[in-house]
Amino acid sequence: MFNQGLRIVVTAFAALVLIGCHQPGASPGSGVWQARLYDGLGGHRRKVTTASYKAQQFFNQGLIWAYAFNHDEAIRSFRAAAALDPDCAMAHWGVALCYGPHINNPAMTEEAGRAAWAAIQDALARADKASPTERALIAALAHRYADPPPTDRRPLDEAYAEAMRKLWLDHPGDADIGALYAEAMMDLQPWDLWTRDGQPKGRTPQILTVLEQVLRIHPDHPGALHLYIHAVEAARPELGIAAADRLRNLVPASGHLVHMPSHIDVLTGRWETASRQNEQAIRADRAYRRLSPTQGFYRVYMSHNHHMLMFASMMEGRREVALRAARQLVADVPEDYARAQTALVDPYLGAPYDVMKRFGMWQAILDEPAPPDYLPITNATWRHARAIAFAATGRVEEARREHEAFRQIVAALPDSAMYAINPAKKVLAIGDHLTAGEIALREGKIDDAVAALRQAVEIEDDLQYMEPPEWVQPVRHTLGAVLVSAGRYDEAEAVYREDLDNWPENGWSLHGLAASLDGQGKPGEAAEIRLRLSRAWRRSDTPIPSSCLCVTGTRSIQPASAGEGAN
Repeated sequence: MFNQGLRIVVTAFAALVLIGCHQPGASPGSGVWQARLYDGLGGHRRKVTTASYKAQQFFNQGLIWAYAFNHDEAIRSFRAAAALDPDCAMAHWGVALCYGPHINNPAMTEEAGRAAWAAIQDALARADKASPTERALIAALAHRYADPPPTDRRPLDEAYAEAMRKLWLDHPGDADIGALYAEAMMDLQPWDLWTRDGQPKGRTPQILTVLEQVLRIHPDHPGALHLYIHAVEAARPELGIAAADRLRNLVPASGHLVHMPSHIDVLTGRWETASRQNEQAIRADRAYRRLSPTQGFYRVYMSHNHHMLMFASMMEGRREVALRAARQLVADVPEDYARAQTALVDPYLGAPYDVMKRFGMWQAILDEPAPPDYLPITNATWRHARAIAFAATGRVEEARREHEAFRQIVAALPDSAMYAINPAKKVLAIGDHLTAGEIALREGKIDDAVAALRQAVEIEDDLQYMEPPEWVQPVRHTLGAVLVSAGRYDEAEAVYREDLDNWPENGWSLHGLAASLDGQGKPGEAAEIRLRLSRAWRRSDTPIPSSCLCVTGTRSIQPASAGEGAN
């Protein structure tokens, strides 16, 4: 049986591989498999048994693309190596490796299963020409596949991880073997490495031990750095700072590896760095796509860059950048693709509404046309944003009507509907309570508003970790603003400090914290917070009167250094 983490990732990602991004029957020289050598992939190399210098180059490139989770491009590179030297067993091993599951796509289609099986058979047939270590890698990977593939591939994945464990014990100085072993373990519990209270689950301690040993051997190993960030981000992001900084510019041609440090940046309060990292990743992927225009699964990562840029820019107070990133995320999804892969894209096509709500663009929200009916989650997000806009502008009856329309859409969603990793109904329940709180606030029912918002916070805190978070505007920003407006400053202070523990140095909570300290007559502490706010809001284009622009009853807190304000 799949564990919970595996089941929900399969639900979110499996649809994408159905678009036919692989064609295992195509020859290496065909247009589908035409490969090229790229600049900017860093210096990682692994010598394999081949007499062809060019085949070695393509193998090295394939391995780096595999570590960067660009498995389609890796397959093209490994197939090119095999075409140049058909007896290079490791080229066939690389093809088999990249058709297999990974943490963002633990399912395998029938087609991928057949292709992986054929490739590993090609590798085994040439293993007598390989080195002993290469033969061992091929034999280990052979445990991962079967013909015919089983419905439940868990035993195969466990057998592969066990084979890699033994291989690592035999080769403790081989960084590639260590990284591949760690990934094999992570594939057994994708996005499910920590409990909600931050305790390691299952193989997590062993995963960390292996990756840390690999990074002692090879501090710039791109695969180990990538995996280490994923291994720690959900509960121990501070441990990933060094890995993020080493990876930042290590493989500049890989947009995904350029992007990966931002997973740590947003969790450690480095918002400007996170934004810049995703802007750089977008440029890298734009250059890559000019050279390789046809993309399959990798398009998920390209969209992810815009989503993370949107989130980080929202936390920096950069409205224009955040809205542009959200609009681009939507524009990059063609309508025919959205119709074919609705379950995959629906949770993200409402991103512009999230940005407009964050920055109090109430009339702009109300001017937005209704999304197509085939996108129910997007429609729910639109209705929620409209309800908030009506409430924020004092149109309570219209807010109630939108809230009811929102609830009807959510009630009609199947229980199986997902965001990336959380059930859609659970995520949207946050919006339900948030809207109820906003309406209660406009009716002067402060206690009811606070109670509804605290319910929303409770659900938000119980969401399974994903980046960006699947509810992108922290509810505590609204709750704190309501408490400040009601003069309940000590309660507001506690709320803002909790949020800053979750999202260090975000300007919204720094603003609210300063207001709550001022309200308690603590000018010295408030002044210290305003200094931090000046740094956090250095690039902001939006002055804010409150930590949530739905609440205007608090006075604007100016950063300590006016010269460092919006630009």
